[in-house]
Amino acid sequence: MPDKIVIYAPAKINLFLKILSKREDGYHNIRSGITFINLFDEIEIKQSNKTTINYSGFFRPDVGYYKNCIIEKILKTISLLKNNHLNITVKKNIPVQAGLGAASTNAAGLIKGLQKLQLIKTENYKQYVRFGADVPCFLFEKDCLVRGIGDLISREHFPKYFFLLVKPKVNLSTKEMYSVLNSYIPKNSDEVESHEINENDYGNDFEKIAIQKFDEIREILSWLNNINQSIFANMTGSGSGCYAVFETKKFADQAQKEFIRKFPDLWNFVAENNIINDYQ
Repeated sequence: MPDKIVIYAPAKINLFLKILSKREDGYHNIRSGITFINLFDEIEIKQSNKTTINYSGFFRPDVGYYKNCIIEKILKTISLLKNNHLNITVKKNIPVQAGLGAASTNAAGLIKGLQKLQLIKTENYKQYVRFGADVPCFLFEKDCLVRGIGDLISREHFPKYFFLLVKPKVNLSTKEMYSVLNSYIPKNSDEVESHEINENDYGNDFEKIAIQKFDEIREILSWLNNINQSIFANMTGSGSGCYAVFETKKFADQAQKEFIRKFPDLWNFVAENNIINDYQ
């Protein structure tokens, strides 16, 4: 058994996201097409005589830790700290509150690392939905259609895309976004979902809230939708992150140059999907 391991935890992009209904238990039924990109947080886990959780990188928390740390929550939930001590360092390269899955990918990365260290058993990914709707898909880590509360996952094959990712200055809380969206969606819908991608699978239901409340997001999405060679542009997830999709890296790189001239103060990144296994 190794005493140290490094996990590369990828960001995700919601190619579409539908919030179908609110359940009696408070969770939401969703429908989303998810692909993974070559933007990673790096999680180092090693055996130690004391358990510590450290954050580094450009998007590390300002005070050095998170008040509701998902890493700490998982360790306590699975009672791992009783017999094992770990030094865990997370290099935060993925923007937070951007809809890219920064917390969920860290949770999944930790679980994968603990499995490789043989500290926990490899179990059905569905059980980890209790830590967040996106955690099971990050454990699955392949192009997928996600349904239910995030626990129903089926393999999909999305095209090779190149993305210009943008993080506006505004941050969007998942909890707050769902609380606003609740007034727009039915409760306990009996609608029968298709198990296959169809012509209605496009857009992001959170956009109608975000573009009404925030001029910055509306301006960025309009710009991304109209930039040369953009196939389409969306928000990703419930965060403020936006992206435009291109067929080639050349088109994405050119769009990035133009974006930087227009919005010089905003974080941006050119990414691609269907490549993450090269890093594992």
